[in-house]
Amino acid sequence: MSLARDWLSYLVSVGHALAVTTNGDPAHLSGAPAVAARTGFTDAGRGRPATGDDHLPDALTGLRAAIGAARFSLALPSAEPAERIGAALADQLDDYLLPRLSRLDAPLLVVVGGSTGAGKSTLVNSLVQARVSAVGVLRPTTRSPVLVCNPADSPWFRRGELLPGLTRTNHPSADPGTLHLVTAPALPPGLAFLDAPDIDSVVDANRALAGQLLAAADLWLFVTTAARYADAVPWELLHGARARGAAIALVLDRVPAEATDEVAAHLAEMLAEQDLGSAPLFVLPETWVDGQGLLPDRVTAPLADWFARLAADADARSAVVRQTLGGALAALQPAVRSLAEAADEQVSAADALDDRVRAAYRAANRTVEQGLRDGRMLRGEVLARWQDFIGTSEFLRTLEARIGRLRDRVVAAFGRRPAPAVQLRDAIESQLSILLLGVAAEAAEHAYTGWKAHPAGAALLEPGLAHHSPDLPERVERLIRDWQRGVLELVHAEGGDRRFVARTAAYAVNATGLVVMIAVFASTAFIPTGLEVATGAGTTVAGQAVLQAIFGDQAVRTLAGKAREDLLKRVRFLLDAEAARYLARTEQSRPAARTAAELRRAADRVETARLHSGFASAAPADEGRQHP
Repeated sequence: MSLARDWLSYLVSVGHALAVTTNGDPAHLSGAPAVAARTGFTDAGRGRPATGDDHLPDALTGLRAAIGAARFSLALPSAEPAERIGAALADQLDDYLLPRLSRLDAPLLVVVGGSTGAGKSTLVNSLVQARVSAVGVLRPTTRSPVLVCNPADSPWFRRGELLPGLTRTNHPSADPGTLHLVTAPALPPGLAFLDAPDIDSVVDANRALAGQLLAAADLWLFVTTAARYADAVPWELLHGARARGAAIALVLDRVPAEATDEVAAHLAEMLAEQDLGSAPLFVLPETWVDGQGLLPDRVTAPLADWFARLAADADARSAVVRQTLGGALAALQPAVRSLAEAADEQVSAADALDDRVRAAYRAANRTVEQGLRDGRMLRGEVLARWQDFIGTSEFLRTLEARIGRLRDRVVAAFGRRPAPAVQLRDAIESQLSILLLGVAAEAAEHAYTGWKAHPAGAALLEPGLAHHSPDLPERVERLIRDWQRGVLELVHAEGGDRRFVARTAAYAVNATGLVVMIAVFASTAFIPTGLEVATGAGTTVAGQAVLQAIFGDQAVRTLAGKAREDLLKRVRFLLDAEAARYLARTEQSRPAARTAAELRRAADRVETARLHSGFASAAPADEGRQHP
């Protein structure tokens, strides 16, 4: 797999861990000066990069902002890995890259990490010749990290530029969010040890913290034992370390005398298989500890001497720092690209969910439009109340002879007997309400089913979304009454200068308005279809004749068209509000549309700045290699 996918797999299994790699010589343990010679960095590393390039810190700051703004809220397979990578990158930028770039000459930080019970704390205590980190048989022993440095280096670590998220304390603490600072005069200036929690701790927070601390290391001192060196978790870390190309040394602890050659050879073989064969390997025999819990000097002397020479040589320390920085910087772009791909998937998923919702409610709108055209609204109670209101048989008998008198009878009947008009209006309200509630319920069900079939949609659902809103019946009732009122206003406005309206006042407007509403429920301009004939088209033709006598043929078409469009507009608004219940959820979860582009642009800017800085040659040796 690619470097980005390799790092992704590593982060998924270990959390925030970002390991470091190799820079030594296991055969000769040649020491710090040789390290500097092999890396090719010989400047003292003070202040800015040797090239004097000032763009890299600004580019990293921009990348940090882009990563911080990225969200991966939709439940996609790539979301959790992206969250882990984003958190790991943010931690590394905050904890290490930005503060270290601001002070390349700051003391070298060696993070001591490894498996449970490997003897990390005992080793740190022995190297600094003081009991600074707790040891014991209970696990986990190291609950909060302990940083040991020379008193002269204490101000740098107390300022909090490195690992700014950890609270500095002078006392041991069980809080993993604290950093216990200890000074040890026996430790030479320019070098500090950080005793990290176990990488395989039973406590999740400890494992995450261990990974975060390793990401802030200039050099990772990995400690394992003869019984644990082949465990899977350490090798996951070492595999990620190789991809990053930073600095690493290994300690094989508690090796029985009779198994020293065999175990050391096997570990060296495993390291070579992972392209870590050049990492310094120190083998410590199984031995006793003194009354202070320290290992004998003769056991730790080779390792202590190696670190002493490293601390004494500023060029060597600079080489280690630059090697680690170069590897970490080179690993940024492929990792950020994976974030950008995940952001693209988030946007695509949100769009797909929105499309399913909009399709369901578009279908609901089409159903309403069809319902106003296919005659279904003219059946049942509406038809009966219309016939009662208009007097169908008499209308049809006298339609051709006395259209004017019919008009007068409609108005007079409405004036004498308002009950049929009220019943017709109520029937219209009821039939239209049934239609709207039905299509809204069907659309909600279809949208719910569409989301349930999508992993991101299923995570956003709640049972209430499967049905229309609880208050929809009240809103539908209000919509219909507002529409009916609008129809009456339309009739009054269209016929305002006619003697008909002036002579009959409100009765004429209300009666004519009901006829217009019936017109809306028939096919355009009352053109009878087979369905309409079967459902009483004669009554609608009669109604059309009345309207034409009052307003004229074109006015009839205009009135019906305007009333229909007004109703459909109100329905669209109603259904859009129903769809918004779904769309609001994707809007809350979707990343900004430009998230992926901004991540890629920020990563490219960092990569350009890196290539123009003094760190380009410090990239991992296998950068860009395709790993199996």
